[in-house]
Amino acid sequence: MGELGSHELRLMQDLSQRVAVLRPELVNGDASIGELAWVWGKDFDMLHPFWKHRLWLVDDEPVAWGWARLPHRLSVGDEVFMESHAAELIWQVHPDRPELLSEILDWYDDVAGDVDRTLTLQVADHQAGARVAAHGYVFDSEVGSDEGYWIQTNERDLVEIPDPVLPEGFRFVTAKDISVAEAVRAHRSAWPWTQLTEAALERVQGTWPYRTDLHVLIQAPDGELAASAIVWLDEVARIAEFEPVGTHREFRRRGLGTALQLHGMQRARAFGANRMMVACLGAPAYPAARNMYYGVGFREFTRDVPQIKFA
Repeated sequence: MGELGSHELRLMQDLSQRVAVLRPELVNGDASIGELAWVWGKDFDMLHPFWKHRLWLVDDEPVAWGWARLPHRLSVGDEVFMESHAAELIWQVHPDRPELLSEILDWYDDVAGDVDRTLTLQVADHQAGARVAAHGYVFDSEVGSDEGYWIQTNERDLVEIPDPVLPEGFRFVTAKDISVAEAVRAHRSAWPWTQLTEAALERVQGTWPYRTDLHVLIQAPDGELAASAIVWLDEVARIAEFEPVGTHREFRRRGLGTALQLHGMQRARAFGANRMMVACLGAPAYPAARNMYYGVGFREFTRDVPQIKFA
Protein backbone atom coordinates (compact mmCIF):
# COMPACT_ATOMS: atom_id res chain seq x y z
CA MET A 1 0.00 0.00 0.00
CA GLY A 2 0.97 3.66 -0.19
CA GLU A 3 1.83 6.08 2.56
CA LEU A 4 0.31 5.53 5.98
CA GLY A 5 -1.91 8.61 6.17
CA SER A 6 -4.65 9.78 8.49
CA HIS A 7 -7.35 7.81 6.64
CA GLU A 8 -5.47 4.54 6.98
CA LEU A 9 -4.65 5.30 10.60
CA ARG A 10 -8.34 5.87 11.34
CA LEU A 11 -9.20 2.46 9.91
CA MET A 12 -6.55 0.88 12.13
CA GLN A 13 -7.97 2.70 15.14
CA ASP A 14 -11.47 1.54 14.21
CA LEU A 15 -10.41 -2.11 14.49
CA SER A 16 -8.56 -1.50 17.75
CA GLN A 17 -11.68 0.19 19.13
CA ARG A 18 -13.82 -2.83 18.28
CA VAL A 19 -11.28 -5.19 19.88
CA ALA A 20 -11.28 -2.98 23.01
CA VAL A 21 -15.04 -3.54 23.31
CA LEU A 22 -14.96 -7.29 22.62
CA ARG A 23 -11.65 -8.50 24.07
CA PRO A 24 -9.65 -5.64 25.63
CA GLU A 25 -6.92 -8.02 26.75
CA LEU A 26 -6.16 -8.66 23.06
CA VAL A 27 -5.43 -5.03 22.12
CA ASN A 28 -1.79 -5.31 21.16
CA GLY A 29 1.11 -3.19 22.32
CA ASP A 30 1.10 0.25 20.61
CA ALA A 31 -2.22 -0.68 18.94
CA SER A 32 -4.67 1.19 21.17
CA ILE A 33 -6.34 4.20 19.61
CA GLY A 34 -4.31 6.64 21.70
CA GLU A 35 -0.97 4.94 21.16
CA LEU A 36 -1.60 4.83 17.42
CA ALA A 37 -2.49 8.52 17.30
CA TRP A 38 0.47 9.58 19.45
CA VAL A 39 3.11 7.47 17.70
CA TRP A 40 1.89 8.25 14.19
CA GLY A 41 1.54 11.97 14.84
CA LYS A 42 4.85 12.58 16.58
CA ASP A 43 6.98 10.34 14.34
CA PHE A 44 5.47 10.89 10.90
CA ASP A 45 7.87 13.59 9.69
CA MET A 46 10.98 11.67 10.66
CA LEU A 47 10.10 8.01 10.24
CA HIS A 48 7.37 7.65 7.61
CA PRO A 49 9.90 6.69 4.87
CA PHE A 50 10.64 3.58 6.95
CA TRP A 51 7.02 2.55 7.51
CA LYS A 52 5.10 -0.13 5.63
CA HIS A 53 1.51 -1.04 6.32
CA ARG A 54 -1.28 -3.27 5.07
CA LEU A 55 -4.99 -3.44 5.89
CA TRP A 56 -7.34 -6.40 5.49
CA LEU A 57 -10.93 -5.26 4.85
CA VAL A 58 -14.25 -7.12 4.73
CA ASP A 59 -17.19 -5.08 3.43
CA ASP A 60 -15.00 -1.99 3.81
CA GLU A 61 -14.44 -2.69 7.53
CA PRO A 62 -10.94 -3.50 8.80
CA VAL A 63 -10.50 -6.99 10.23
CA ALA A 64 -6.70 -7.00 10.45
CA TRP A 65 -3.74 -4.74 9.91
CA GLY A 66 0.03 -4.71 10.15
CA TRP A 67 2.38 -1.74 10.57
CA ALA A 68 6.05 -2.54 9.98
CA ARG A 69 8.87 -0.18 10.95
CA LEU A 70 12.01 -0.95 9.02
CA PRO A 71 15.62 -0.51 10.19
CA HIS A 72 16.94 3.06 9.98
CA ARG A 73 19.70 5.41 11.06
CA LEU A 74 18.87 9.10 11.33
CA SER A 75 20.89 12.05 12.53
CA VAL A 76 19.15 13.89 15.37
CA GLY A 77 22.01 16.21 16.33
CA ASP A 78 25.76 16.65 16.27
CA GLU A 79 27.08 13.11 15.99
CA VAL A 80 23.89 11.83 17.62
CA PHE A 81 21.86 9.24 15.75
CA MET A 82 18.56 7.44 16.20
CA GLU A 83 18.91 3.96 14.80
CA SER A 84 17.25 0.58 14.71
CA HIS A 85 18.86 -2.55 13.30
CA ALA A 86 15.77 -4.76 13.38
CA ALA A 87 12.30 -4.50 11.91
CA GLU A 88 9.38 -4.00 14.29
CA LEU A 89 5.77 -5.02 13.75
CA ILE A 90 2.67 -3.55 15.35
CA TRP A 91 -0.43 -5.54 14.46
CA GLN A 92 -4.06 -6.23 15.28
CA VAL A 93 -6.61 -8.80 14.21
CA HIS A 94 -10.30 -9.06 14.96
CA PRO A 95 -10.93 -11.74 17.63
CA ASP A 96 -13.16 -13.62 15.16
CA ARG A 97 -10.39 -13.72 12.54
CA PRO A 98 -7.25 -14.95 14.39
CA GLU A 99 -6.07 -16.82 11.29
CA LEU A 100 -5.27 -13.51 9.59
CA LEU A 101 -2.20 -13.17 11.80
CA SER A 102 -0.53 -15.76 9.58
CA GLU A 103 -1.13 -13.55 6.54
CA ILE A 104 0.24 -10.54 8.42
CA LEU A 105 3.39 -12.50 9.27
CA ASP A 106 3.86 -13.59 5.64
CA TRP A 107 3.51 -9.96 4.54
CA TYR A 108 5.92 -8.85 7.26
CA ASP A 109 8.54 -11.33 6.00
CA ASP A 110 8.20 -9.89 2.51
CA VAL A 111 8.53 -6.21 3.47
CA ALA A 112 11.20 -6.65 6.18
CA GLY A 113 13.60 -8.66 4.06
CA ASP A 114 16.77 -10.16 5.44
CA VAL A 115 16.87 -8.53 8.89
CA ASP A 116 15.85 -9.59 12.37
CA ARG A 117 12.10 -9.20 12.86
CA THR A 118 10.44 -8.34 16.17
CA LEU A 119 6.87 -8.12 17.42
CA THR A 120 4.93 -8.43 20.66
CA LEU A 121 2.04 -10.58 21.82
CA GLN A 122 -0.28 -10.07 24.75
CA VAL A 123 0.23 -12.63 27.49
CA ALA A 124 -3.33 -14.02 27.21
CA ASP A 125 -3.23 -14.41 23.42
CA HIS A 126 -2.35 -18.11 23.24
CA GLN A 127 -3.60 -18.54 19.67
CA ALA A 128 -1.28 -15.80 18.47
CA GLY A 129 1.59 -17.40 20.38
CA ALA A 130 1.14 -20.64 18.50
CA ARG A 131 0.97 -18.86 15.14
CA VAL A 132 4.11 -16.78 15.62
CA ALA A 133 5.99 -19.87 16.84
CA ALA A 134 4.95 -21.69 13.67
CA HIS A 135 6.46 -18.78 11.68
CA GLY A 136 9.84 -19.15 13.37
CA TYR A 137 9.57 -16.63 16.21
CA VAL A 138 10.97 -17.26 19.68
CA PHE A 139 10.73 -15.38 22.96
CA ASP A 140 13.11 -12.42 22.95
CA SER A 141 14.98 -13.24 26.15
CA GLU A 142 16.93 -9.96 26.14
CA VAL A 143 13.98 -7.58 25.77
CA GLY A 144 11.74 -9.82 27.88
CA SER A 145 14.14 -10.21 30.81
CA ASP A 146 13.90 -8.69 34.29
CA GLU A 147 16.08 -5.85 32.97
CA GLY A 148 14.47 -5.62 29.53
CA TYR A 149 12.32 -2.95 27.99
CA TRP A 150 9.01 -4.77 27.80
CA ILE A 151 5.73 -3.03 28.51
CA GLN A 152 2.86 -3.81 30.84
CA THR A 153 -0.54 -2.18 30.54
CA ASN A 154 -2.29 -1.16 33.73
CA GLU A 155 -5.98 -0.46 34.37
CA ARG A 156 -8.12 1.26 36.96
CA ASP A 157 -11.86 1.77 37.26
CA LEU A 158 -13.07 5.33 37.62
CA VAL A 159 -15.67 4.82 40.34
CA GLU A 160 -13.77 6.50 43.15
CA ILE A 161 -11.06 9.06 42.41
CA PRO A 162 -9.52 11.09 45.25
CA ASP A 163 -9.28 14.83 44.72
CA PRO A 164 -5.81 15.90 43.57
CA VAL A 165 -3.70 18.09 45.84
CA LEU A 166 -1.25 20.60 44.36
CA PRO A 167 1.51 22.53 46.13
CA GLU A 168 0.64 26.14 46.89
CA GLY A 169 0.68 28.35 43.80
CA PHE A 170 0.49 25.49 41.28
CA ARG A 171 -2.57 25.11 39.06
CA PHE A 172 -4.06 22.83 36.42
CA VAL A 173 -4.32 24.07 32.83
CA THR A 174 -5.14 22.45 29.50
CA ALA A 175 -3.71 22.77 26.01
CA LYS A 176 -6.47 25.33 25.37
CA ASP A 177 -4.66 27.70 27.72
CA ILE A 178 -1.17 27.50 26.21
CA SER A 179 0.58 27.63 22.84
CA VAL A 180 1.84 24.64 20.91
CA ALA A 181 5.40 25.82 21.57
CA GLU A 182 4.75 25.80 25.32
CA ALA A 183 3.23 22.32 25.17
CA VAL A 184 6.28 21.04 23.28
CA ARG A 185 8.62 22.59 25.87
CA ALA A 186 6.61 20.93 28.64
CA HIS A 187 7.00 17.54 26.98
CA ARG A 188 10.70 18.01 26.27
CA SER A 189 11.32 19.10 29.86
CA ALA A 190 10.08 15.69 30.97
CA TRP A 191 11.65 13.74 28.11
CA PRO A 192 14.87 15.63 27.13
CA TRP A 193 15.84 13.09 24.48
CA THR A 194 12.56 13.36 22.59
CA GLN A 195 12.45 14.66 19.04
CA LEU A 196 8.96 16.18 19.41
CA THR A 197 8.60 19.35 17.34
CA GLU A 198 5.83 21.91 17.06
CA ALA A 199 4.86 20.49 13.67
CA ALA A 200 4.70 16.99 15.14
CA LEU A 201 2.53 18.09 18.07
CA GLU A 202 0.22 19.96 15.69
CA ARG A 203 -0.19 16.71 13.76
CA VAL A 204 -0.95 14.87 17.01
CA GLN A 205 -3.52 17.54 17.86
CA GLY A 206 -5.18 17.05 14.49
CA THR A 207 -5.44 13.29 14.94
CA TRP A 208 -8.58 11.59 16.26
CA PRO A 209 -9.45 11.39 19.14
CA TYR A 210 -7.18 14.16 20.50
CA ARG A 211 -8.95 16.86 22.54
CA THR A 212 -7.30 19.99 23.89
CA ASP A 213 -9.48 19.81 27.01
CA LEU A 214 -8.02 16.36 27.76
CA HIS A 215 -4.42 17.48 27.27
CA VAL A 216 -3.79 18.38 30.89
CA LEU A 217 -0.83 20.16 32.46
CA ILE A 218 0.34 21.66 35.74
CA GLN A 219 1.70 25.20 35.78
CA ALA A 220 4.12 26.36 38.47
CA PRO A 221 3.77 29.76 40.21
CA ASP A 222 6.41 31.28 37.90
CA GLY A 223 4.50 30.12 34.80
CA GLU A 224 6.77 27.14 34.04
CA LEU A 225 4.88 24.04 32.92
CA ALA A 226 5.86 21.40 35.45
CA ALA A 227 3.98 18.30 34.21
CA SER A 228 1.84 17.20 31.28
CA ALA A 229 -0.27 14.30 30.08
CA ILE A 230 -2.56 13.56 27.18
CA VAL A 231 -5.78 11.65 27.88
CA TRP A 232 -7.20 9.75 24.90
CA LEU A 233 -10.90 8.98 25.21
CA ASP A 234 -12.64 6.10 23.45
CA GLU A 235 -16.28 7.07 23.79
CA VAL A 236 -17.53 3.73 22.41
CA ALA A 237 -15.53 1.44 24.72
CA ARG A 238 -15.73 4.08 27.50
CA ILE A 239 -12.01 3.64 28.06
CA ALA A 240 -9.51 6.46 28.45
CA GLU A 241 -5.75 6.14 28.37
CA PHE A 242 -2.79 8.26 29.37
CA GLU A 243 -0.08 8.66 26.72
CA PRO A 244 2.33 10.27 27.43
CA VAL A 245 2.73 11.30 31.09
CA GLY A 246 5.76 13.26 32.23
CA THR A 247 7.06 15.66 34.88
CA HIS A 248 9.73 18.33 34.41
CA ARG A 249 12.95 17.02 35.95
CA GLU A 250 13.25 20.03 38.25
CA PHE A 251 9.76 19.46 39.69
CA ARG A 252 9.88 15.74 40.42
CA ARG A 253 9.25 14.11 43.82
CA ARG A 254 6.69 16.77 44.75
CA GLY A 255 3.52 14.77 44.06
CA LEU A 256 2.79 16.45 40.73
CA GLY A 257 2.60 13.21 38.77
CA THR A 258 0.06 11.81 41.22
CA ALA A 259 -2.00 15.01 41.17
CA LEU A 260 -1.99 15.17 37.37
CA GLN A 261 -3.17 11.57 37.04
CA LEU A 262 -6.01 12.06 39.50
CA HIS A 263 -7.03 15.25 37.70
CA GLY A 264 -6.85 13.54 34.31
CA MET A 265 -8.94 10.62 35.54
CA GLN A 266 -11.58 12.95 36.94
CA ARG A 267 -11.81 14.72 33.59
CA ALA A 268 -11.98 11.41 31.72
CA ARG A 269 -14.84 10.27 33.96
CA ALA A 270 -16.66 13.56 33.44
CA PHE A 271 -16.55 12.93 29.68
CA GLY A 272 -17.97 9.39 29.97
CA ALA A 273 -15.08 7.00 30.62
CA ASN A 274 -15.51 4.28 33.23
CA ARG A 275 -12.03 2.76 32.96
CA MET A 276 -8.51 4.18 32.65
CA MET A 277 -5.45 2.55 31.06
CA VAL A 278 -1.77 3.44 31.15
CA ALA A 279 1.33 1.60 29.94
CA CYS A 280 4.77 1.53 31.54
CA LEU A 281 7.96 -0.49 31.66
CA GLY A 282 7.11 -3.74 33.39
CA ALA A 283 10.52 -5.20 34.21
CA PRO A 284 11.49 -5.34 37.91
CA ALA A 285 14.59 -3.27 37.11
CA TYR A 286 12.42 -0.23 36.29
CA PRO A 287 9.88 0.18 39.12
CA ALA A 288 9.54 3.99 39.24
CA ALA A 289 6.66 4.57 36.81
CA ARG A 290 4.88 1.36 37.79
CA ASN A 291 5.00 2.30 41.48
CA MET A 292 3.63 5.77 40.69
CA TYR A 293 0.70 4.27 38.79
CA TYR A 294 0.07 1.67 41.49
CA GLY A 295 0.03 4.52 43.98
CA VAL A 296 -3.10 5.99 42.35
CA GLY A 297 -4.91 2.67 42.06
CA PHE A 298 -3.72 1.12 38.80
CA ARG A 299 -2.95 -2.60 38.62
CA GLU A 300 -1.51 -4.77 35.86
CA PHE A 301 -4.04 -5.70 33.18
CA THR A 302 -1.85 -7.32 30.53
CA ARG A 303 1.76 -7.37 29.40
CA ASP A 304 3.76 -7.65 26.22
CA VAL A 305 5.53 -10.89 25.41
CA PRO A 306 8.35 -9.84 23.04
CA GLN A 307 9.18 -12.12 20.12
CA ILE A 308 12.05 -12.19 17.64
CA LYS A 309 12.76 -14.01 14.39
CA PHE A 310 16.44 -13.97 13.50
CA ALA A 311 17.52 -13.31 9.94
